[in-house]
Amino acid sequence: MPKTAKITKKTTAKNSDQYDAGSITVLEGLEPVRKRPGMYIGNTASEGLHHLIWEVVDNAIDEAMAGYCTEAVIRLLPDRMVSVTDNGRGIPVDIHKKTKTSALELVMTKLHAGGKFGDGGYKVSGGLHGVGVSVVNALSEYTKAEVKRDGKIWIQEYRRGKPVKKVMAKGKTKGKETGTTITFKPDAEIFTVLDFNLETICNHLRQQAYLTKGVKISIIDQRENQTESMYNFYFEGGISSYVKHLNGHTEPKHPNVFYIDKEQDDTRVEIALQYTDEYKENSFAFANNILNAEGGSHIVGLRIALTRSINNYARKNEILKEKDDNLSGEDSREGLTVVVSVKIKDPQFEGQTKAKLGNAEVRPIVDAIMYESFNTWLEEHPRDAEAIIGKCILAQKARIAARTARETVLRKGALEGLTLPGKLADCSSRDATKSELFIVEGDSAGGSAKQGRNREFQAILPLRGKILNVERARLDKMLANNEIKSLVIALGTNIGEQFEIKNLRYHRIVIMTDADVDGAHIRTLLLTLFYRYFPELIRNDHLYIAQPPLYRIQKGSTVKYVYSDEELKILKKEFEKINSEKMPSKKSAKQTNPEPPTEYQTDEDVTPEVAGVKINVQRYKGLGEMNPEQLWDTTMDPEKRIMKLVRISDIAKADETFDILMGSEVAPRKQFIHSRAKNVKNLDI
Repeated sequence: MPKTAKITKKTTAKNSDQYDAGSITVLEGLEPVRKRPGMYIGNTASEGLHHLIWEVVDNAIDEAMAGYCTEAVIRLLPDRMVSVTDNGRGIPVDIHKKTKTSALELVMTKLHAGGKFGDGGYKVSGGLHGVGVSVVNALSEYTKAEVKRDGKIWIQEYRRGKPVKKVMAKGKTKGKETGTTITFKPDAEIFTVLDFNLETICNHLRQQAYLTKGVKISIIDQRENQTESMYNFYFEGGISSYVKHLNGHTEPKHPNVFYIDKEQDDTRVEIALQYTDEYKENSFAFANNILNAEGGSHIVGLRIALTRSINNYARKNEILKEKDDNLSGEDSREGLTVVVSVKIKDPQFEGQTKAKLGNAEVRPIVDAIMYESFNTWLEEHPRDAEAIIGKCILAQKARIAARTARETVLRKGALEGLTLPGKLADCSSRDATKSELFIVEGDSAGGSAKQGRNREFQAILPLRGKILNVERARLDKMLANNEIKSLVIALGTNIGEQFEIKNLRYHRIVIMTDADVDGAHIRTLLLTLFYRYFPELIRNDHLYIAQPPLYRIQKGSTVKYVYSDEELKILKKEFEKINSEKMPSKKSAKQTNPEPPTEYQTDEDVTPEVAGVKINVQRYKGLGEMNPEQLWDTTMDPEKRIMKLVRISDIAKADETFDILMGSEVAPRKQFIHSRAKNVKNLDI
């Protein structure tokens, strides 16, 4: 590991606060990664921990896209270790001419060192920053690289990014066997979470297997205290199989999946789509197997071609008459599930998260391939085409009705002189970055929240009853619902095609519902609304869920609030320990005195008396049970409150979950509930 170079300058007490060259520290090698890990892996919690696996697996996927790898095996090992093995060409081990160091050591210990920057390593690659495996090495307390290449097995070990010894040959391979195995143990000094989640790993790698057809990805769980399990993902159909998977819980409008895989001007374009009876669009865009959550030039090209093809077919077959308006892009995408994957030599992403593809030259290529191929497919599949056009025409009629309903809502608000609903208790601040909107359940909780809030920056919007399930409703029906209409007006962003996030009136939107079944249902309905119609608010970290306490415990004049059953158990033990110390010995205790209770009832208030001290345990089932001061102290005070930020870590998984929970199909929902029933706590019956 190169030494850390520091430029220093002698200073006196007089000029110790001076900012000059002496204030600059230069970090070399992998030291910047350990100093600022969040810059490379996002964070040091669960997301960043799993990102280590993605970085190593990406190298295997790059080999597969280059045509040299057919299998990758991920093993979760005892002692928090992970190994990733592929049967690619193996990382080069020969001496690098410029640095006089083994290429393997360079790749493992230097940032921006790899075969993805020049012309000879990879034509297409996802990990174009070249920091992947070296970052994993830097953030692991132990790493081992094992390379099968040139008939030998080459090994090098590392401690927190530093090589233990030089690269050495430890044996011979079987025949012409090649490949790489990276084994690592995340550093407990870096990460706040050290347990890998098997479901998270399976979901991510399943997606990678769909995107890289013909490659087998296996996950083997060999951790201690676990029953060894193995999961294999192999999809010959590629993203065509992915679309079928995404539509597994919905009803397709046509049986055949459109699929095209074509290359033009060194850009490979793969598209698969199918329409369902849903009202939303599910589009997933990838560039070099990297999910572009915000789309980009490839999704723009696809959408333009799709709308043009559908209108062309409808006109040609006189489904649309001369007097009829063309179908809009919104009409042509209702109920659409589409996956577009492009493989390009030099992708340009907008932002560190690679959320949007910026290559302008990709749009016309995708447009041309999609338009030509989809036109041909519609002609060859007339029944599928008829179902698709019928779906789009119904969407057009609904869009016109929704526009009329939306305009009516806005006109009504303007005529009233104020676009805010009467039941909204607004805040006095007009600075959206400092303002909060609490969406609360019912007038009782709304009354407590209005009295307990800080009127300067906290607004309260009470909802009466349960809002409409928007998973199965179009926009016109939604806007006829008074609760949803009030919420849309209060947010200020408008909705649908007229949505403008810059007009958001509150930068923190907090869902605050009761801790019972009804409260959970209302919270889920609201989350469905935000996920389907206001996803930008979630992506920009504007949506939160309040965490009111479950219990209030009072012992004498001391009051404590408890937010979970686990916390309650700990507090009980503390009280029991204190009380047992205060209890008289058996010899001096009167035999007529009953034993103190060891378990406190929590379904209703109970006041046991132990050693002359009363302990009151109150279970909160509704926010309305709290007085304004208690609600402020526990749930609304920025200095004390606990709130959960709503984020989407896996778009496809989130979409599937909402389909199951809020869709029309009963069987998947029943199976979902049965499979998770044993994990449910505090079920109110």
